[in-house]
Amino acid sequence: MSDLSGLSQGDRSRNARLARLRQLLPPGNAIVGIDLADSKEAAVVTDHDSRVLARRRVGARARELGGLLDWAAGRAAAAGFASVTVACEPAGHRWRVLDQLAAERGLALVCVQPLLACRAREGEDLTFDKSDPKDAVIIARLAAGLHCYGPERADAVWARLRHLGARRSQLTTDATAEVNQIRDLLECAWPAVLSASGAPFRSASWRAAVAVVPAGARVTWAGSAAWAKPGSPPRFAVSCPGGRDPAMPADRACRLRRPGRSCRRDCAPAGRPRA
Repeated sequence: MSDLSGLSQGDRSRNARLARLRQLLPPGNAIVGIDLADSKEAAVVTDHDSRVLARRRVGARARELGGLLDWAAGRAAAAGFASVTVACEPAGHRWRVLDQLAAERGLALVCVQPLLACRAREGEDLTFDKSDPKDAVIIARLAAGLHCYGPERADAVWARLRHLGARRSQLTTDATAEVNQIRDLLECAWPAVLSASGAPFRSASWRAAVAVVPAGARVTWAGSAAWAKPGSPPRFAVSCPGGRDPAMPADRACRLRRPGRSCRRDCAPAGRPRA
């Protein structure tokens, strides 16, 4: 069945997105572009043709920019605009603080991708120089051309889910690093054990088997029961043959350079005089 409108699904989705952005950036609103930094911010108030109406630099943190937004709204009202729309780059966490300040004042906020700002900076005058006042104008110009997006304001449940997802990713990275470290140690101290299972580090019987004391080296799991629980990283300890403490600190662990002999004086077996 033919589509009499002549528009594809992509065209309709793009038109809907542009309509949502136009609601955030109506012609009756001025645009305040802010280049966020740590302690010194650059702001510029422009119209939709990127003509600069006012400019200001303040030495303040992101949480202290409420006065700057009030100043921009006053300058826009003096120029005949109904309100202002805040535009910034989503740099770090500062844009979230600015979004909260804008929402408290009933102002809309849009974000400009940093990559678009970088390319627009090159196309501005074919130079690669960067300055905060210049970037503020570029951010406002991109927002005026609807080269931006409306950020998602997460509620408490969604923010908690995102936090848990980030924490899960961090735990997965740490557990993978621990497994790789143990694998490297076993390849040097006990390479045969890696081929004893098709899926080492995942088999409970394999973890129980490596808890024994092999000939020539003492290889023990530190906290093997805790590692069996989901989310608990594995810990591994290797000491020299006949070592007095299998859980000795890492800086005193034997490197097993010479089988049958301790590599450090503090690792000498019990009952044997130290060299």
